[in-house]
This record gives sequence, structure tokens and C-alpha cells, in this order.
Amino acid sequence: MLEVILTQDIDKLGRAGELVKVKPGYGRNYLLPRGMALPATKANIRQLEHHRREIAARQAKIRADHETAAASLKEAVVSIPRKVGKEDKMYGSVSTKDISEALSAQNVELDRKLIKLPEPIKTVGTHEVEVRFSADVSVNLKVEVIGVPA
Repeated sequence: MLEVILTQDIDKLGRAGELVKVKPGYGRNYLLPRGMALPATKANIRQLEHHRREIAARQAKIRADHETAAASLKEAVVSIPRKVGKEDKMYGSVSTKDISEALSAQNVELDRKLIKLPEPIKTVGTHEVEVRFSADVSVNLKVEVIGVPA
């Protein structure tokens, strides 16, 4: 196992500033080249406290940005029209891409990877969709799927 110091929060791995063990390939090929971690050398471990202060300041700024974005989405409602057939049976479904595009039409830029949708929406009506910015900042977004006769 390879020890690394995380420079940012990573889901299911750890928080920024933590010393974690990962598989060598994951650390060497993914975390280190992307700047998500530092190698846990003796020098870096000694400087860990300094790195923690830097990382904490950076994370505080990112968290503040996430909270302002979440506050702007709290009251937002996204309406998506879809063709329906007999008995309100929808043609197709609504995915994260559709929700992201509808938000873009309202001048709200949001990465579709932040929208957590367990499965595509296949029914007409109002649905609650989670938008997770980080492990501790998330907001529920109202998505209205409007049936349009085919």
C-alpha cells in the first residue's frame, strides 16, 4: 500500500489533510498527477501541519462557494416537458443531462456529475433530486416533469 496526504476531500477515501493508504496504482496514476494528494515522504509528513493549514484555507473557500451555490438552488424549480401517450405514459425519461440543460436555460451552470439521480425519472409530476456539492453540502432540487400530448 502507498501512503499519501490528501490535498482535497475525496468521497469514500478521506478528507483533505489526512494521511491515507491507497493502492499504488491509484495513488501513482490518479491522485498524484491530478494534485489530489502528495506523496507521504518524511519531508511531507514533517510539513503536514503547514499543508493542513493551506488545505483548510482552500477547503473553507470551496465550501463557501458550494454553500452559496446550494442556497441559490434551494428555491429553484426546473420544469422539463416530455411527450406522453395514453394514460400519461412518458416517451423516454429525464436524466441528469436533461436537468443540467434545463438549469443552463435558467442561467445556472451546474456540472451534471453533482446531480445524484439513482435512476432516470420515468413519471410525470414533481420529483425531488439531490444535488451534492461535497460530502457535507447538498440541496434538494425540485424537478417538474410536465406531460405534453404527443
